[in-house]
Amino acid sequence: MKRLFKLLTTVFMVLTLFVVAKPVHAGLISQEQEIEMGHETAMALEAKYGLSQDPYLQERVDRIGQRLAAVSGRNDIKYSFKVLNCNEVNALACPGGFIYVYKGLLDYMPTDTELAGVLGHEVGHVAKKHTVNAIEKQMWTSLILLAATRGQGLGLVQAAQNALFAGYSRTDERGADKEGVKNTINAGFNPYSMLITVEKLDDLSKQGGGGSYGLFSSHPEPEERVKRVMKQLKEYDIHPDVVIVNDDFATVQEDNWKFNITQSIGNNKAKYRAYMLAGGLWTVRQRGHVEPNYFVVYDNGSYADIYYDDIELLRLYNQDAGAYGSAGAYANACADMLRDWAKLANAAPTKKK
Repeated sequence: MKRLFKLLTTVFMVLTLFVVAKPVHAGLISQEQEIEMGHETAMALEAKYGLSQDPYLQERVDRIGQRLAAVSGRNDIKYSFKVLNCNEVNALACPGGFIYVYKGLLDYMPTDTELAGVLGHEVGHVAKKHTVNAIEKQMWTSLILLAATRGQGLGLVQAAQNALFAGYSRTDERGADKEGVKNTINAGFNPYSMLITVEKLDDLSKQGGGGSYGLFSSHPEPEERVKRVMKQLKEYDIHPDVVIVNDDFATVQEDNWKFNITQSIGNNKAKYRAYMLAGGLWTVRQRGHVEPNYFVVYDNGSYADIYYDDIELLRLYNQDAGAYGSAGAYANACADMLRDWAKLANAAPTKKK
């Protein structure tokens, strides 16, 4: 009887909390509990999949993630970013700032620009406490579980795992996409990071790939997701412009300056490569005066990367080279074209974000 009385008393207290507070922001889960259940969920993921043993990948993901976390608006927790040793194309965020990228996603989205879009989205889920809010909503139907665990221990851990793999609501996914755009731009990444990410996810879903949780929680509305991101990006007045003819031909242009991208390479459509270049040049311009000598080429044999200082602009392949014979030779010619753009950019007033 004594135990039953305590149980009923706890249930009554929980009900009282729900009556006097808004269900979505009831504050039933403390920061300490959020971190604890996130940590336990993270450990379960690591036990299931294991972590990638590539130190470069782990360092790269954490470095990009921490830049995004720093501008997320939530600094009361310590974020961690890790790569799971799984070939699935996905990523997810546990409560408390434990964020994971599946190794398969790094193969499908190999650039820092795309990775920033993914991580900016996941950081948005954590910053807005989407999983925590979902669990608090579920407590209406889980009061006995809550009472039995007093809001601690395995009860909340199981609730966190259930909420995570059940998928976010469409409202939360839209919110995370919006945060992803803001986070990537505020952290100094390519403004098209989030757009390329959601378009590639749309491609994958049309091919029958992708899961039902993590990045794919908003399925099956990927096309609407793309439209919303594009609408948000219009607020930033991004130049140069991208003119898309078809999947295999797109032009980056500003005034009389043009750069044509004439083919898709693998899953990188011409329009994605054009967004990469246009967004990269916009990011360059945000730094002020453009130094022509800062355009550099890194020749890797079968492909070559063009950077402006530490800003990645475009990857070119031997298939792009044509009469130039190799990706490196063609990339050097393209870098000269970008130096011509620099003269145009310096002559025009800088448009700050």
